[in-house]
Amino acid sequence: MRGEYKVPGGKLVAVDVEAEDGRIASAAVSGDFFLEPDEALEDINGAIVGLSATSSADQIAHAITGALPAGVQLIGFTPAAVGIAVRRALGHATGWDDHTFDVIGPVTMDPAMHVALDEVITKEVAEGTRPPTLRFWDWDSPLVVIGSFQSYRNEIDPEGAARHGIDVVRRVSGGGAMFMEPGNCITYSLSVPSSLVEGLSFEQSYAFLDDWVMTALADVGIKARYVPLNDIASDKGKIAGAAQKRYASGAVLHHVTMAYDIDADKMLEVLRIGREKMSDKGTKSANKRVDPMRSQTGLPRDVIIERFVASFTAHHATREAGYTEEELARARELMDGKFLTDAWTHRVP
Repeated sequence: MRGEYKVPGGKLVAVDVEAEDGRIASAAVSGDFFLEPDEALEDINGAIVGLSATSSADQIAHAITGALPAGVQLIGFTPAAVGIAVRRALGHATGWDDHTFDVIGPVTMDPAMHVALDEVITKEVAEGTRPPTLRFWDWDSPLVVIGSFQSYRNEIDPEGAARHGIDVVRRVSGGGAMFMEPGNCITYSLSVPSSLVEGLSFEQSYAFLDDWVMTALADVGIKARYVPLNDIASDKGKIAGAAQKRYASGAVLHHVTMAYDIDADKMLEVLRIGREKMSDKGTKSANKRVDPMRSQTGLPRDVIIERFVASFTAHHATREAGYTEEELARARELMDGKFLTDAWTHRVP
């Protein structure tokens, strides 16, 4: 059995294993990484042999770390990366190539519907009634989407929100507020089975699930990097933030919002954020626009989204998809019964 894991920003780790009577009987690690001294590869293989075939990625990594002599250098990979590859080889975890993804292009609707669809689609992925899905948002009205654990009163200036006619919805994932007006940012959601991030810490899973968009950003002329825990930045500053929700039922929601062309003055009137945080979003003055995707690519927003879709489909097995009437009906029910209620929106006062 063979498993592979590409370290975000690092090298590919592959492992061929055989299991007998619930134990790993043989293991051969390979890849395009660097290792000094060469003989340490035998120590890594030896540490894996004999382990339980149900060992976690952390347990495998711990065994490898304990078997390596002092002074060994692993370059471009880690014991944890080997552990993840072993888990994939044994069928406990999956990789990108194990799935065919539904890709749903932008559909304009109430932005609160997209918040609800995140929950609907991800639960379907957990149930196995929909394959892993990448979908892009588009919306017809302004909205602030706050993180699951943010304080409403600390984040929102109610007078500013009322003055500009901007509603507030709380999403299911953590992270910070999203200031959304039609056409001002690029948002996508990735709903995947938990097996795809099995063995990864939260920080590792952010980097892993953001990895495809680094290639997509390069395709539109932006050299980007992952900034722990949940940001994406170029050499000119932050361009995007990610948020994630893991469902016990067996799926992960990972979504990203990229600033395309945001009215910074209006945002400051609606959100209680300081100038220091504004500088983190790519502008040093509230009188400037937060526009890294527009200014750094010179491309219209819809063209960037088209390029992103093309990049994802070029590197993964995909099929073009859309929303079913049942999904939209469930999302409307969730929107009205949960996401637009005061009880949910103000659950953290």
